[in-house]
Amino acid sequence: MAAAPKPFDRVTLGQAFERLGAMARDADKIIEISVYGGSALVLSTDFRVGTHDVDAVFERDRDFVRKAATAIATEFEWEPTWLNDGVKGFLSTRDNESKALFRSYPSETGPGLRVLVATPAYLFAMKCLAMRLGGVDETADIADIRELGRLLGIKCAGDALAIVSRYYPAEALPPKTRFGIEEIFGRIGEP
Repeated sequence: MAAAPKPFDRVTLGQAFERLGAMARDADKIIEISVYGGSALVLSTDFRVGTHDVDAVFERDRDFVRKAATAIATEFEWEPTWLNDGVKGFLSTRDNESKALFRSYPSETGPGLRVLVATPAYLFAMKCLAMRLGGVDETADIADIRELGRLLGIKCAGDALAIVSRYYPAEALPPKTRFGIEEIFGRIGEP
């Protein structure tokens, strides 16, 4: 009987990043990835314990990162797309100022991997923008939005929309984002 694939929890993500960092070091490369979504929450909060993949952006050495990620997928028995850049469509023009260094593998000096994680406010805005259709009680996005809202001290829909509009122009928000926020945090203008 084959071993089960490794879970996408904080410990295992750390192991995968350590492996990617070692591969980058051995290739004498400095790789930088920015992590978003559920994986950023797993790494930086206590309320999200697992995820399905790693939503990340990596601009330099893309071929190297993809080949290394494929090798790690084989080692961990993950899908080859475990590290993917599908989140690019949700990035804000304020992306560069909205993330911080989470950790370097193996160290901050020399070749290896630098993992940046989006700030809680930026993650909140991204989750609100990407909110899945199908009813606000039916998705992990909603639980993440509620927990991030609690972490950020959001009390009402107006507070939530103020944070989202820091990253995305209010006039560009899809109606589902506003309606979803109102359903989660109460109608605008309601106590």
